[in-house]
Amino acid sequence: MVERYGILIAGLALGLLAALAVAVAWRERRRGAQALAQLRAEAEAHHTAALAQADARHQERAEQEKREYESLVAGLRDDLAQRSASEDDARAARAAVLQFKEEWGRQAASIAGEAIRLRELAVTFERWHEQMISLMEQNQEMHSKNQELSSIVAHVLIVSLNASIEAARAGAAGRGFSVVASEVRTLASRSQDLSKSYRDSLHRNDLITTATFQDIQAGGKMIVASLGSVAALANQLQTQLEQAAT
Repeated sequence: MVERYGILIAGLALGLLAALAVAVAWRERRRGAQALAQLRAEAEAHHTAALAQADARHQERAEQEKREYESLVAGLRDDLAQRSASEDDARAARAAVLQFKEEWGRQAASIAGEAIRLRELAVTFERWHEQMISLMEQNQEMHSKNQELSSIVAHVLIVSLNASIEAARAGAAGRGFSVVASEVRTLASRSQDLSKSYRDSLHRNDLITTATFQDIQAGGKMIVASLGSVAALANQLQTQLEQAAT
């Protein structure tokens, strides 16, 4: 009987120990599971934080790259605008230079035409000058001839007067000769009047010819001076056109 109780107590003790061991093992297992769950939660939290931090860094880097890209695009746009403006200015400058050259070309052509006209006018004035010299020489020659004619007429008057005197002395015999002498004296007197009128006309012609000659000389000098100025201006324009072309 005592052995039975002893065996029973021993069995109970072993069962109690086994139950206690199971309880301890379950509690440790539970603690391990909790610790593992906590570690897993901490790992997930750390992973989430790392992901959030990485995402924040990525987003920040993306924003920075976006700002840099926008800045680069803005710079390129500004540079393109400046280049476009520079090209527009260059085109405008070339157009202005071309228009300037065309205007100068027209002016140079006009000046060249004016120079040709002045040269032709100078040739005309030179011809007039020579003709006026010839006319003045002819006037001098006519003065000489008129002076000679006037001397002849005066001599005829004297001769006719002497003939009239001699005819009067001859009386009736010289009456016919007296009539002829009177007619000759009348013709000589008319010739003398015509010679004086012709001489006066020649003097007036001399005054007109001299004044015209002086005007032609002054006009010729003015044309020569104008031609020199036009030639100098044409040369200046030609030089400026050549410089603009380079």
